[in-house]
Amino acid sequence: MGKWEKISLGLVLILAIFIRIWKIDKVPVSLFGDELDVGYQAYSIIKTGRDYMGNPFPLHFHSLAEWRTPLYLYGSIPTVYLFGISPLGVRLPAAIFGVLGVLAMYLLVRQVLKGVSHNASLIAIVASFLLAISPWHIQYSRAAFEVTELLFLLLLGIYFFLRSIEKNGAGLWLSVLFLILTAWTYSTAKLFTPLFMATIFLIFRDRIFSFPRMALFKAMAIGVVFGIPLIYSTLFGGGAQRFNYLSIFTDPTMEGDVGFARLNDAQVRARYGGGVISKAVSRIIHNKYTFWGERIIDNYFSAFSFDFFFIRGDINLRHSIEGMGQFYKADIIGMLLGIVFFFFFFKGRKMVALILFWILIGVIPSSITRDGANHATRLILILPPFIFLISYGLVEAYARISKSTPKYSTIFVVALIVLMAGNFLFYQHNYWVHNPWYSERWWHAGFKETFDEIRKVEANYDKIIISNANEPPLIFFLAWNHYPPEVFQKGLDEEYISGFGLLKKTGKYYFGQIGEEGFYSLPKYIQKGVLYVAVQREVNTNLIMEPSKVPAGLKLVKAISYPSGEPAYYLFAKDDDS
Repeated sequence: MGKWEKISLGLVLILAIFIRIWKIDKVPVSLFGDELDVGYQAYSIIKTGRDYMGNPFPLHFHSLAEWRTPLYLYGSIPTVYLFGISPLGVRLPAAIFGVLGVLAMYLLVRQVLKGVSHNASLIAIVASFLLAISPWHIQYSRAAFEVTELLFLLLLGIYFFLRSIEKNGAGLWLSVLFLILTAWTYSTAKLFTPLFMATIFLIFRDRIFSFPRMALFKAMAIGVVFGIPLIYSTLFGGGAQRFNYLSIFTDPTMEGDVGFARLNDAQVRARYGGGVISKAVSRIIHNKYTFWGERIIDNYFSAFSFDFFFIRGDINLRHSIEGMGQFYKADIIGMLLGIVFFFFFFKGRKMVALILFWILIGVIPSSITRDGANHATRLILILPPFIFLISYGLVEAYARISKSTPKYSTIFVVALIVLMAGNFLFYQHNYWVHNPWYSERWWHAGFKETFDEIRKVEANYDKIIISNANEPPLIFFLAWNHYPPEVFQKGLDEEYISGFGLLKKTGKYYFGQIGEEGFYSLPKYIQKGVLYVAVQREVNTNLIMEPSKVPAGLKLVKAISYPSGEPAYYLFAKDDDS
């Protein structure tokens, strides 16, 4: 590595660190439920050696709504120990893996092009830079998502595999280790990684069979040691629970959709006297298999849509920001150039096959989930190969222009810098200025402030009922209060309260909401010594702006707003004068 390359890579890494760490405690605006789940699981392991459901050092963590892959949660234990259940405590591992992923991108691209392209070093630097400023990658590097760790491990796994090809099997075991660890990190890799490893084997089987037996034995041993527990835990330990919930194959709408389609066919037969669409044909066309196939194909091709890549991205504002695609619009140029130059003119056909099948296989896990068409988290597997194509296309285009018409090469570079800088500045403005308010509800803002206020007054009340009319509040209560996990592991109690029904409880805290009569019946049922935490959607009136509209019989103890100033939660008690 030459001096210019070391300096360039160092500057890229410094940029990556700054973008991912700066104000990570402020933006995104709050820790959302899954982030707090990470923090409370790590906190529980620190305090008790068990997840918060009581399982000792589990292979999959049992959370309130699902079973979670363990690697990111175990990796967050040191930062939660140092910083507590806080933005820095739960998000810092994602930021660290995001930066390491930028470094791994450089290493992998350099290895892919080694000995084949004269511009390998430059393309590797450009690829690491583009990943460092990628809106898709930044979004996930600044929150406690597992996928930045997933990408880091995947990039390292492929890098060490290609190095083992070069070094006659040396380090193959490292490749197998990192690739299998991807499946311990995020559930989509449980399908992607076996398919991808099988594809790698088919592409490079002639070289793999020539490796020394000891190299193959080490790799197989690593596969068994780290793979068998994963398979067992996935099949029998709850690891497949989330997939069963999200899978197209368990979609509860399937039966209704198929039945409705067959009903339409029957109506056509009845109207035209039969014979137009036979009952047998209707069953062949409309059944669960065609339903699944149609959804999978729609999801698969939607993942490559222009709208998803460059216009709107993922509409979930935790996964993307308003007004931005997953890539910059300027990336269109490099992507088109890269597809042409790499897939049609690159001499290393095995590397072409590797990148092509990486993309094609990378979409499969998301395509078989119900909302997987444009789900940026599940589709992030395809980000590195597209970054590679963009980088390759830009550098190759520059090299060809410089060779054929040198006077235009400067114009090409300047135009490209202006376009990229404009896109990047627009994104930065949007991310830091507009997005925090646009996305505040997606990030479950207001919960922390609500529990801060509750702690100030909790000594004044015998019962505190926290409404579940919005997000289920239990994980927010546990995490923001650092609730003793050894107490929660014993389970929740239940108690019937008139007007509210049967509520889950722990200590003086109850979780539920006012019954079918709705919020405005609260004065009839709330008793002295009870604090009710309501969400804005129940109240349906802005009591911050119009405090005089508090229902008779209630006292507004505190109103909590979102960062934008819109009302979020209210603390109500019985009016002493009523």
